[in-house]
This record gives sequence, structure tokens and C-alpha cells, in this order.
Amino acid sequence: MRKKDIICLIIIVLLLFLGYAALKNFQSIQGSKGRIAIIIQQERVIERIDLDKVSEPREIRLSGSYDETILVEKGRIRFKEADCPDQICVKTGWLEEPGDTAVCLPNRAIVRIETK
Repeated sequence: MRKKDIICLIIIVLLLFLGYAALKNFQSIQGSKGRIAIIIQQERVIERIDLDKVSEPREIRLSGSYDETILVEKGRIRFKEADCPDQICVKTGWLEEPGDTAVCLPNRAIVRIETK
């Protein structure tokens, strides 16, 4: 590699790092406005949960073509269990930031986080 190539590579890495830092900063600013988890099944809102006001963990059960359990804790939410075949909703893990979304297509269920 020539000197110009190394400088170009360093600039690209710095720009990527700055972009990532700006994104995380934006997400934390949005998160400070309050986060609402919205649970939707078959195009119907099942429940809206203010994640900042959750005092104790709780489970929400969804039934339909498949049975699912959603776990809610202070500041986060996730699909805990599902008996659908692919388990993508469970593998998505914890949702904590505005814009985070988990979907179970076979059961037509969505969990997403929005700001107040």
C-alpha cells in the first residue's frame, strides 16, 4: 500500500466511526423523550407500554396460529418464547431503542418501540 492509500483508509474508518457515534447519540436523545412499546397482532394494537414506567417484569401472551410470550422489563421488551417454526422473533432479542422492531410473520405479530 502506498502512503495515499493508508491515509484514505484512515479517513474512511474515521468517517464510519463518526457516523456510528452520531447514530448512537441520536438514538439516546430520542430515547430520553420516553419510549413506548407497541404490540400489534393481525393489524390490531394489543397494548401500548411505557417502557420507562415498568416497575416489575411481566409477560404478555399472544395466541393465534402460534402461541407467543412477550417479556417486558424496565426499558426493554422482547419475544421470550414462540412455537412458530423459524423462531426469528425470539432470536431478535431485546428491543431497547426507538425504531427497534421484532416481527413474527407466521402469527402476524409485531413489537416495536417508538418515542412518546
